[in-house]
Amino acid sequence: MKLGIHLPQFGRAASPDAITQVARRAEELGFADVWVSDHIVRPVAQAYPAAYLFEPLLTLGWAAAATTTVGLGSSVMVVPQYHPLQLANALATLDQLSGGRVILGAGVGWSEAEFDALDQEFSNRGKRLDEAIEIMRAAWGADPVAHQGNHYAFDELKVQPKPAHRIPIWIGGGSEATFRRAASVGDGFHAISTEPADLAPIIARLRESRPGDDFVISYRTGWDPQGMDPGLIAEEAEAYAEAGVQHVVSAPWRESAEDWIRSMELLVEIVPPTP
Repeated sequence: MKLGIHLPQFGRAASPDAITQVARRAEELGFADVWVSDHIVRPVAQAYPAAYLFEPLLTLGWAAAATTTVGLGSSVMVVPQYHPLQLANALATLDQLSGGRVILGAGVGWSEAEFDALDQEFSNRGKRLDEAIEIMRAAWGADPVAHQGNHYAFDELKVQPKPAHRIPIWIGGGSEATFRRAASVGDGFHAISTEPADLAPIIARLRESRPGDDFVISYRTGWDPQGMDPGLIAEEAEAYAEAGVQHVVSAPWRESAEDWIRSMELLVEIVPPTP
């Protein structure tokens, strides 16, 4: 099982130095990738996420500059809150600057209040995500690029730079629409907050249409050996692997870079990451 770690991008642990330290230590410990979350704003009435949250792609750029090989992922970008051409350019730039290390975890988002604050329609966000994926993949291919869709339209353009590699898109979420989208247009599925017994039949359905190992099954969890029974983490890791999960992203609960790194060091002893 490949293992990723969320960067200290949010809350009391978040700082430029903490992000640098954690990214470098993740690379040393053999983590496959480092990850960020995406919330542009957080309404006061909303309890989650932490209000203090560094912008995701700038955070990954900062981490990329401090490392050489570790992957860079988003868990997940709320793609309908961005114009797809702007996001395509930003991701291609990050991929070029990092030497081809980007994974795009993409989702529709869940907070209607966040969409309202950004003057974005909430009800059609799934359809806009589908169209955005089509546009981004076209923008990362040969120029010129044109699109005439239901939500976005533009005449022939040059969209450069191009990514350094084919940026994989892992579709994140837990709805039936997410499962269909992952199977039809995704390079992977990124699950959140689902027990192994519930996730296994979902993975089995996805594998019926996407059997190859190039379609990655990933899961985001809160494994933190300083706040959880290590035996429980080991049991969960085994159960998720048996369910068909190939990749896990862990998000520690710590409030300092030192504690964050200690949780990482303990975690790789319990769940040794595969190359």
